[in-house]
Amino acid sequence: LRQVFDSMVVKCGVYLFDEFDAIGSDRARPNEVGEIRRVLNSFLQFVEADDSDSLILAATNQVEVLDPALFRRFDDVIRYGLPTADAAEELIRNALNVFTTNGDDWAEVRRACDGLSYAEIARACTEAAKGAILTDRRDLSTHEIQAALQERQAIRQQ
Repeated sequence: LRQVFDSMVVKCGVYLFDEFDAIGSDRARPNEVGEIRRVLNSFLQFVEADDSDSLILAATNQVEVLDPALFRRFDDVIRYGLPTADAAEELIRNALNVFTTNGDDWAEVRRACDGLSYAEIARACTEAAKGAILTDRRDLSTHEIQAALQERQAIRQQ
């Protein structure tokens, strides 16, 4: 951590701490080990002392386990929820806009998106597109899109 924060002073940039729950989990949780507490304490101290022009970002999909002290150290907290059915359909149509979509079962496609994040839906679109490309097609059926989404659902539940 010290090397990262030292480099922020030397090289202005955007520093992203992804999967931040790995070091930022609540110190009061009973199952937290001492070493992680020390890492988090160090991180908090480094952030407090930071006077660089760099931008520090942290990302997690487990915000509920983060230590409350972190929220006081960042200027903004942006929460992304799951997409609505309308937003999911728009994402799919945009992601697959180079393909002709056949079928009128968009209600089933929308239902297959339930509980999936934007990234998971985009990944399902990529998988559906690969299937069409590998079979030299420029069209996708709503059934194929739905199947790709259901596959993401199955992976998510594992």
